[in-house]
Amino acid sequence: MKNIIDSLKWRYAVQVFDQEKKLTEAQLDTVLEGARLSPSSYGLQPWKFIVVNNTKIRSKLREAGYGQAKISEASHLVVIAVPRVLDDSTVDEYIQSVADIRGVSIESLDGFSHALKGSVNGRTPQERVEWATRQAYIALGILLATAASERIDAGPMEGFDPKKFDEILELKKIGLESKVIVALGFRSESDVMAHTPKVRFPKEKVVIEIN
Repeated sequence: MKNIIDSLKWRYAVQVFDQEKKLTEAQLDTVLEGARLSPSSYGLQPWKFIVVNNTKIRSKLREAGYGQAKISEASHLVVIAVPRVLDDSTVDEYIQSVADIRGVSIESLDGFSHALKGSVNGRTPQERVEWATRQAYIALGILLATAASERIDAGPMEGFDPKKFDEILELKKIGLESKVIVALGFRSESDVMAHTPKVRFPKEKVVIEIN
């Protein structure tokens, strides 16, 4: 396996993708599996990864993404969305999954379930969405690291109109709202940023040790 530090030094936010190079199904599955395995608060996994394959829809999304070419030109586009509503049913679904996977009874998880519901219900509806959004960004980070480890390029984007994305993808019908998008593929040699040194502050400037 490639050294993760080398992979992170290699990656950058790609601006121009090679339109002739496409991810294989296996490569896409690996990136999505990395995202699926991401950590989340309480393990609730309040996210969905929407892979947009339809070229006409991606063209519409490009317009809603302020004309960013990579939205339509990259090999793949992934929209990370979160639930519009998080409530007891969110916890119930997770608790059922825990019981099924670990082979334990629902009753044995009552205390855990009660604690999770208390945490969820202790937030306003807007705070719950904001909390879910923070979890989605954890998944974004893991997705980017997974892609880099496989030498797959990625271009994460916040520069888009979420409401227009939601409308185009009809996300409201399935109770979701878009938060961040990621173009996946392979960098073009014409991308100036591919040949530009990475800029990061030194360790001494960003790491604080308290002894």
